[in-house]
Amino acid sequence: MIAVAFGLLCLLLVGPVPDWLSRAQWPMRAPRAAMALWQAIALAAILSAFSAGLAIAANLLRPDGDAGATASIPVQIERLGWPLWLLSVAAFAATVLVGARLAFTTVGLAVRTRSRRAAHRRVVDLIATVDEPVVADYHPLRAQYVRRLAVDRPLAYCLPGRNRRVVVTDGTVARLSDDELRAVLAHERAHLRARHDLVLEAFIALQAAFPRFVRSKSALGSVELLAETLADDQAVRSTSPTTLARALVAVSDAGAPEGALAVGGSMTLARINRLAAPNSVRVAVAAYAAAAAVLVVPTLAVAIPWLRELSRLVSG
Repeated sequence: MIAVAFGLLCLLLVGPVPDWLSRAQWPMRAPRAAMALWQAIALAAILSAFSAGLAIAANLLRPDGDAGATASIPVQIERLGWPLWLLSVAAFAATVLVGARLAFTTVGLAVRTRSRRAAHRRVVDLIATVDEPVVADYHPLRAQYVRRLAVDRPLAYCLPGRNRRVVVTDGTVARLSDDELRAVLAHERAHLRARHDLVLEAFIALQAAFPRFVRSKSALGSVELLAETLADDQAVRSTSPTTLARALVAVSDAGAPEGALAVGGSMTLARINRLAAPNSVRVAVAAYAAAAAVLVVPTLAVAIPWLRELSRLVSG
């Protein structure tokens, strides 16, 4: 029953729950709390999957009448019966596969993404104009990692990492006022400080780990929108909602290379509409409470009894 509980919880947290949360409107009123809830759901889903596998393994190795572990397959089959034994082995194998895919995807994604960023950063540093400031009175410490490219197309994006960069083009500088440029730069700095790229990488890896027929298709897009919204909030603090809205409209058609985070994109309209609505403290408190419940309640209700049983089996 413990394995079934963990398995059902895992399926809920990778499918129906993310689908419901991605359709809800309230996350835009408390983006930071909503991001915490999304991360709690992802972590709980992983822990539930692994806990289900461990519970199945504990059931397969449950002591027999002589208090010995039933490591022998014939003894396991005799005790559980063929149908339950096959189901247990299949479920345990699925858990191991999910864990292996998660580890492989996480490492592979991290290596590929950082390799692309490093190559793109080298190109940017070679062709960028470094002797002309983007904004007249921009702080010199912040300007150290800002690069301007002689490109007519309006582009504005950041390359996260230890050698971070914020890249803007001549097309962006020509299209925006100084205040709007400051809003764009503040938006990109917010991405760099908060390391939103790591959050997105984690959700990409989680999405690839679970089979398509059980995982949510909209979780990653919702988290991307929240990351942009959080960066917008930081930009508004240094400028104004109106200034940021004008900047977003001006660079709405701007894209970014793979592995970078751009200020424009397909989510511009939703972000502009959201700027007119203030954040809600009540919604944020409720979301933080839900995030805590997602992690704490399953642990208290299921994990602790299972750990007690495991301790009894080991001591016996």
